[in-house]
Amino acid sequence: MQIFQCPTCSSPVYFHNLACTCGQAVAFDAERQVMQSDGPFCQNRDEIGCNWLAETDGLCRSCAMTEVVPDLREPDNLPLWEHSELAKRWVIANLGKWGWFTHSDTGDRPTFKMLSEQTQQGQEKVTMGHDDGLITINVTEASDAVLAHRQENLGELYRTMIGHMRHEIAHFLHLRLSSDPQFLADFRAMFGDETADYGEALKRHYEAPRPADDDHITSYATAHPHEDWAETIAHLLHLVDLIDSASATNLSLPGGPMPGYDAYGDRDTETVVSQAVAISIAVNHVNRALDLPDVYPFILPEGVRRKFAFAHGHLRISPAA
Repeated sequence: MQIFQCPTCSSPVYFHNLACTCGQAVAFDAERQVMQSDGPFCQNRDEIGCNWLAETDGLCRSCAMTEVVPDLREPDNLPLWEHSELAKRWVIANLGKWGWFTHSDTGDRPTFKMLSEQTQQGQEKVTMGHDDGLITINVTEASDAVLAHRQENLGELYRTMIGHMRHEIAHFLHLRLSSDPQFLADFRAMFGDETADYGEALKRHYEAPRPADDDHITSYATAHPHEDWAETIAHLLHLVDLIDSASATNLSLPGGPMPGYDAYGDRDTETVVSQAVAISIAVNHVNRALDLPDVYPFILPEGVRRKFAFAHGHLRISPAA
């Protein structure tokens, strides 16, 4: 993510900021990818700290995608919803750099059900997933304690809310891209037949999980071509945003990105991924000095990198083209 400028004093303003240190209220213009000082502001600004400009019926483009919010009669759900919506805005802004969900993109948008396991009536089971354009998010995992517990129990130490958003939106992107028969043919050649029985595939996965291998970035990616695609996209977005964020702070290595490097504009997948890995290794070393986890603890074999290149090529094509 880039670092923005206050339109009044030009001081740095970060993606989540509602105001600059000079006191100027700011709002993110998702179309132009800049901060500005005048409205109209999203009507969720006061309730969940949404700092985007309104576009539709008083809501920003991200909040307008949410059709169900968690049970707010349960007071703990408000900060969980706030955290989850911030993660969604982050990913929607990232994809906007490639033209997705912008004014020029006339295709369908995903819709979201933001649900919590805690309701006024008691506990409710919430399963995250994508179903024909509808994405269900369990905001309970925005809780640090719940997230840490599930990271440990599920053996997914890289499980995060932004990661969930990237993974589930990836399923929607596949739905959009699949309108092109050539995409489907090429996808099946690389990822496999996505029409294979999904329920049976997941059953086999949970009964006997396979480890990540030369062609699959995670164990879950081995379960089914749909999950392989979603995990591939999520990790590609992790890496592109990692190097974009590093560039925004002028963090670099010898031979690394030059000042002003645009990770979202670079067409060379291998360059983007290799630079992101180099930065992550350096940051891993710093984190270990503080006894903190590695920032990106994954190996990227050649088969995974080929899938990155395939996905990168399709996501970078303007969806309005």
